[in-house]
Amino acid sequence: MDHKLAAPTPPLGWNSWDCYGAAVTEEEIRGNAQYMAEHLKAFGWSYITVDIQWYEPYANSSQYRPFVPLITDEYSRLMPAENRFPSAAGGLGFKPLADYVHSLGLQFGIHIMRGIPRQAAHAATPVLGTTATARDIAHTNSICPWNTDMYGVDASKEGAQAYYNSLFELYAEWGVDLVKVDDIAASRLYDTHQPEIALISQAIERCGRPMVLSLSPGPAPVEYAEFFTGHANMWRVTDDFWDLWPLLLDMFDRCRKWQGVPQAGCWPDCDMLPLGHIGIRSVDGGGEDRWTRFTRDEQLTMMSLWSIFRSPLIFGGELRDNDDWTLALLTNREVLRMHRESHGAREALCKDDLIVWTAEHSDGTRYAAVFNVGESPLQLDLALEELGLSGAAAGTELWSGTPAELAAGALKTTVAPHGVRLYSFL
Repeated sequence: MDHKLAAPTPPLGWNSWDCYGAAVTEEEIRGNAQYMAEHLKAFGWSYITVDIQWYEPYANSSQYRPFVPLITDEYSRLMPAENRFPSAAGGLGFKPLADYVHSLGLQFGIHIMRGIPRQAAHAATPVLGTTATARDIAHTNSICPWNTDMYGVDASKEGAQAYYNSLFELYAEWGVDLVKVDDIAASRLYDTHQPEIALISQAIERCGRPMVLSLSPGPAPVEYAEFFTGHANMWRVTDDFWDLWPLLLDMFDRCRKWQGVPQAGCWPDCDMLPLGHIGIRSVDGGGEDRWTRFTRDEQLTMMSLWSIFRSPLIFGGELRDNDDWTLALLTNREVLRMHRESHGAREALCKDDLIVWTAEHSDGTRYAAVFNVGESPLQLDLALEELGLSGAAAGTELWSGTPAELAAGALKTTVAPHGVRLYSFL
């Protein structure tokens, strides 16, 4: 099966990291899934993903407790901690929770770390489908610099593929639809872990269930674009992204670097949207329990850039606390249509504080996102020809629904500091 079929359009979903760090509970997953089913599913949102360390019984924030015992089965595979995920009792794993998410018409995702649990390697526990043990396939000097749970898997060892096959067979039994694999796309210590990505890609192919493969963290090296598109559906173009303007400003450079790469089934990933109520049990990003620090203009800028570039949209806040403003950001049908169906996104102009991205739709609609990355309002009189949009007769600003001011082949507008005007033209 072609792996690209798992994500023909960029995935839309929710992930527990920005609000709960490593400490999310089953109740919180179910509650966010319910909200998505009620308020977002009709707009195309579908993935509910349990982020890191669901196998660590006493995880309490985004700061990991080093070298603690993790829950595994007899075949060196991590299992959900039952004190946090009660429905996993009796060896059922995530199947009951996945069944619940599916019953709402949504899809279920999990986060895993690259590799095999260190405790399994130390104990030389069995690996399903091979005589090799966890110790035999562990690459003990291939470690994650920020988490002590795993050793890498040595792809050259007999049993390495069998281990990953056994993982994804288990996830297929559970009913997993998306797997986010961490410490793999980029590394502070090593190059991209291509041999393990290849093992995982093959294991997904063999497991008989389509799964979106999402690779973290970034920045994934753009020179490996062909490798990523050949093996994965999403890969991070940045390290963890948080609600700070310098990180958002930096994303324009990253999107420029990756422009032309997004295609059906393969989506460079700008990371989660730190919107709404975040940091509840996550102390990453220099924050604490808070509402997003992005101004409203910055929130519109982020949503517009992610959408025209066609990054996956993965919401990071506690959905049940959304206010009307935050919900409106996620349910703008015209913006979501651009995100789902447009093509040819490119940076058309970059001059001083002005950045313009354009894209088009097969029905003839053309899009322009006009960004002001400066500190004061930007009054513009932009020749449509300069943006490759000559001939546009009428336009609409998609966030406000107001008509575009077009005169003598030019677009007149004022863009707020750190803000955007996002247009569709006919």
